[in-house]
Amino acid sequence: MNGENSRVPKRIAQTILNSLKGGVVPRVGLPYVTVGRKNEIEALLRDVDIVSEGGAFFRFLVGRYGSGKSFLLQTIRNYVMDRGFVVADADLSPERRLQGTRGQGLATYRELIGNLSTKTKPEGGALTLVLDRWISSVQAQALQETGLSPEDPALTQAVDQRIYQVMASLRELVHGFEFAKLLSLYYHAYVEDDDETKSKVVRWFRGEYDTKREVKEDLGINLLISDDNWYEYLKIFAVFFRLAGYQGMMVMIDELVNLYKIPNAVTRQYNYEKLLTMYNDTLQGKARYLGFLLGATPQALEDKRRGVYSYEALRSRLAEGKFSRPGARDLLAPVIYLDPLTPEEMLVLCEKLCAIHQGLYGSQRQLGTEELSQFLKVEYGRVGADQNITPREVIRDFIELLDLLYQDPSATLEGLMQSQEFTFAPSQAVSDQAEGEFAEFTL
Repeated sequence: MNGENSRVPKRIAQTILNSLKGGVVPRVGLPYVTVGRKNEIEALLRDVDIVSEGGAFFRFLVGRYGSGKSFLLQTIRNYVMDRGFVVADADLSPERRLQGTRGQGLATYRELIGNLSTKTKPEGGALTLVLDRWISSVQAQALQETGLSPEDPALTQAVDQRIYQVMASLRELVHGFEFAKLLSLYYHAYVEDDDETKSKVVRWFRGEYDTKREVKEDLGINLLISDDNWYEYLKIFAVFFRLAGYQGMMVMIDELVNLYKIPNAVTRQYNYEKLLTMYNDTLQGKARYLGFLLGATPQALEDKRRGVYSYEALRSRLAEGKFSRPGARDLLAPVIYLDPLTPEEMLVLCEKLCAIHQGLYGSQRQLGTEELSQFLKVEYGRVGADQNITPREVIRDFIELLDLLYQDPSATLEGLMQSQEFTFAPSQAVSDQAEGEFAEFTL
């Protein structure tokens, strides 16, 4: 049990435990604690292969709060970065939507571009890195193919020709002409060490200009990235990243529930209309090298009064078929429902967390399978646990118990669970169910 996780670097172990105890998903170290979801991951990675071949996909991950949506999104994020994709991720909020009257759609775009990540820069802020790497790779190709020296003025002309080829590919796209012109500006500023012009171009790519007049003065174009057109630029970026040597672009948007919470019905419908446009583009071949993964709760998706399904065009496209059910989900459908982790999977996860905790703090205390299964029986024996408890709560409680056991060597797991703070009045039906599920783990 401990062999694999004892090698977790302490910095990563600390991040894993602190994040999970705080109820959030760690950005690093996910492979050390990934349990279950094998079928979902395999289905999504098949989509990723399609994107790398020039296709596109659009998927919803649906599950209750704390069920593992964000964890699976982050897991896929790490997978695709390792495979050479550029990843952009954002959480929706009242200030960040797909469409809005006060720039909420543009705010989402800014968040996505600010969070651009690659394998070599996984923490975000990778836009300038990608641009500079692209220019360096074009220069290296020109050097190799022409045999010119780096000082030869003819090299700049050779590089210009290759830059032009990239720009020609982008000009076919909506707003691609302006995008290509800005790439050319950035390249010449790069060659001439003109940091001011480079920063202006990057500022435009990030959607940070407010007026067309200012853009015209600084960059010589008449176009702004706005609430209405920001999605078009994600499509352009996806193609550019491919031309820059990456496999494509993955966009991950979580907390879709914030669209469900929009109080104004007309504004909600505008957001769902934007969602429909993005969905249709991917299915109809209007987007290339681009994948979308969106996280939502069942209510945010299925509520026919306020949810995504209140927009009939989306409901008719996304509604689950007659044959899919819990335990036998269609993982090729646009919506992937996350079934709860099984008791066996939760036990394995607790074992992994034990090993990580031991490796971090040097504790010699061992928790056996019997103690871990007893802990899970207590957790799942709470009133309403069959409907309300999620992996997030179980993990949070478990790490707290591990911390208490480490701080007080005389304490026992059984004693802590019997304390007043950890005592619940379990429903007999739920308790009996939990006993049956975990009986096989009792030694």
